[in-house]
Amino acid sequence: VDNGMAKLRARILEINRETARFYYAVLKSDAGREGRAYLERRALRPETIRHFGLGFAPDSRFALVDFLTKKGYAPNELILANVAFQSRSGKPVDRFFGRVMFPIIDLRGNVVAFGGRTLGDGKPKYLNTSETPAFNKGSMLFALNFAKNAGRDHLILCEGYMDVIALH
Repeated sequence: VDNGMAKLRARILEINRETARFYYAVLKSDAGREGRAYLERRALRPETIRHFGLGFAPDSRFALVDFLTKKGYAPNELILANVAFQSRSGKPVDRFFGRVMFPIIDLRGNVVAFGGRTLGDGKPKYLNTSETPAFNKGSMLFALNFAKNAGRDHLILCEGYMDVIALH
């Protein structure tokens, strides 16, 4: 059973890495114009966006699912990774859409989860990955992967993704 869980966790980490690359590429494309405008209004420089691997989930409900399916990932894997959910029809649907995306990276450099901020008045304002075999919410902090190399004996904790980025 442990070997099966390790394989599933590794597969989820692969899916998350591909997902982060997809969202970053979308942000750079025409489909990411809205997301880029938001990040520019928040005064983020391109190098900061690259450093944190920020991205944009397009408005489509199937853009990511279609992308990952073409790469050979099964619908149930996408659902277990929590980048998709199962619709009433049984088809997987993108969990995040029309949101600026913040990848959450562990101390080993693995993308373990995502936070997504809506650009409109949609609720919830922030949507985060639920617990998965690769992500335990209570043991993870956004940008801890950068803080660990700061060479300091203390950390400043703050609540929001943008607050963390601003302090960096």
